[in-house]
Amino acid sequence: MENATPRRVEHQQTDRGYVPVYATGVVEQPWDSYTATDHEVWNTLYRRQRELLPGRACAEFLEGVERFGMGENGIPKFADLNELLGRTTGWQIVAVEGLLPDEVFFDHLANRRFPVSWWIRKPDQLDYLSEPDLFHDLFGHVPLLLNPVFADYMQAYGRGGMKAFGIGPEALMNLTRLYWYTVEFGLINTPEGLRIYGAGIVSSKGESIYCLDSAAPNRIGFGLERVMNTRYRIDTYQQTYFVIEGFEQLFDATRPDFTPIYQRLAAKAPHAAGDVLDSDRVFNVGTREGWATNADT
Repeated sequence: MENATPRRVEHQQTDRGYVPVYATGVVEQPWDSYTATDHEVWNTLYRRQRELLPGRACAEFLEGVERFGMGENGIPKFADLNELLGRTTGWQIVAVEGLLPDEVFFDHLANRRFPVSWWIRKPDQLDYLSEPDLFHDLFGHVPLLLNPVFADYMQAYGRGGMKAFGIGPEALMNLTRLYWYTVEFGLINTPEGLRIYGAGIVSSKGESIYCLDSAAPNRIGFGLERVMNTRYRIDTYQQTYFVIEGFEQLFDATRPDFTPIYQRLAAKAPHAAGDVLDSDRVFNVGTREGWATNADT
C-alpha cells in the first residue's frame, strides 16, 4: 500500500549499527517538495563524483550514468528514469522512506523493482551518512541496472533472498555478506586495471580513492563461499575488497541452489574482515594501516 505523505524514516543506534524503525510502503517521489538546497546537494555530490570516477569506475557504470542523462540539473525524476530503465532491462525504480525489512527488499528485487530512498542528505552530511539516501541509492545503484547481466544478477539475488529468509538468520547473514562485498563494495578486474562497481564506493568520494589507491586494504579475487563467510565493516572503509572478473561471474554464482552452501558454512567459523587465506587469489595484501580493532559485523 502506498503512503500518502512520504516521510523520512528515523534511525536508531543498535548493536547492528544504525537501523531504521521500519516502514514498508512504496511512496510517490515528492519531487515538487525538494528545496533548492536539496537540488544543490545532488549537484555538488554529482559534480565531484563525475570528476573523480573516470579511470576509477568501470565502463558499464559510467555508461549508465551517461545514458540516464544524470547531471547537475538537480535531483532526477524517477518517472523519467523509469522510461529508459523499463525499456532496457525491465526494471523500475520505486520510492521508499528508508531501509526496508529483508523480506520486503528481496521481494522488490525479485520482481525487478529497485527501492530508492526519496530523501537526500543535508549539506553537512556530504562526506558521511549512516544510512543510504537518494544519492547513494540512485547514483550508486541504478546506472548498472541498465547492464543486462548485472540486472539479472540483482533479480536472482532477490529470489535467493526470499529462499534464505525462509531458511533462517544464518543463511540471511551469508547472503547479506554477498551483497555487501559485491553490490555495495565490489571491484572488477579489467584490461585497464582494477575498477569500481560497488554502489557504496562510487557514491563516496573518500572510498572511491581509498579502495584503489590505499596500501592498507586487501584486494582478493572473488569466491562465492569465501565472500559469504567473511565478516565486514559498517563503520570504516573496508579492510578487504573482493575482485570479480566480470558480471557474468556474479550471475553464474547465483545459479546453484544455495541451500547446501548454507549448510556447509553453518559448520565453519566466519573469517574476519581483514583475513587473507592461503587459498585466496591475492591482488595485494594490505598493510593494515589505520584498521579499526573492534569487532566486525
